[in-house]
Amino acid sequence: MNSLKLIAVALIAAGVFALVYGSFSYTKDTTAVKLGPLELSVKEKETVNLPVWAGVGAIVIGGLLLVFGSKK
Repeated sequence: MNSLKLIAVALIAAGVFALVYGSFSYTKDTTAVKLGPLELSVKEKETVNLPVWAGVGAIVIGGLLLVFGSKK
């Protein structure tokens, strides 16, 4: 499998992931207060929304690369 087909399959998989889940979240550690040897850290939960057009676009571009990328 050449690299172009691998990229195409990865784009299609990422597009399907974006359409199925719609968003993902992660936890970010931040330092709120640092006073000498004492440190207070806070964990913040961040959510990233994935737009539908990005998922559809990734699937379309991946499909086009898969179909037309192997033509010589």
